[in-house]
Amino acid sequence: MEATDISQDLDHVLYTQQQLEDRIEEVAAQIDADYQGREPLIVGVLNGAMITVSDLTRAMKSHCSVDWMAISSYGAGTQSSGVVRILKDLSTDIHGRDVLIVEDIIDTGLTLSYLVQNLLSREPASLEIMTMFRKPEAIDCEVDVKYIGYDVPNEFVVGYGLDYDGRYRNLRDLATLAPHVYS
Repeated sequence: MEATDISQDLDHVLYTQQQLEDRIEEVAAQIDADYQGREPLIVGVLNGAMITVSDLTRAMKSHCSVDWMAISSYGAGTQSSGVVRILKDLSTDIHGRDVLIVEDIIDTGLTLSYLVQNLLSREPASLEIMTMFRKPEAIDCEVDVKYIGYDVPNEFVVGYGLDYDGRYRNLRDLATLAPHVYS
C-alpha cells in the first residue's frame, strides 16, 4: 500500500520506503559485523516486527535463525494498557544462544523490559535488542537498545508493520496517522 492510496488517513510521511530500506541495510551490516562467526537467533515480536524481521534477515549476509513471540501491552486504543501478556511463546530453547530481539517500535519500554527479563531468565549466551523505531519522549522504562532504525516523534505512527486497529501494517512508508481516524 502506498501513502497516496490512503492520503486522507495520514497526516504526513516520516520515512519513505527507500529511506527504510536504506536504514535496514545499514543495521544489517552492523549486525553482521557484530555477530561475525556466530549465528544469532532473531526473536521477532509479532505482529509489528514481521516486516522488519523479513527485511533485516534478507539484508544480512550471515546465517541466522528466526523464532517469534507475541507479547502485548496494548488494548484496543492507542495507549498502552500497562498489563503485559505473552500471547505466543518461543518454540526454540534459547539457553546458551546469542539472541537478538527485533521490535517494531519502543514506546513506553514496558513491554520490552518485561520481555528482556523473561528471556534473560532462560540463560541465553547474549541478549541484544534491535528496534526499527523508538519514541524517546514516551519512554517510561529504560531498556538498553543496541540497534535503532530511527527515533520518531511521540505521535501515533503507522506503516512498515505498525498498525492501528489491525490496519495500515502494509503501508510501505512510516507515517503519522491523522487524528480523525482514531479520535
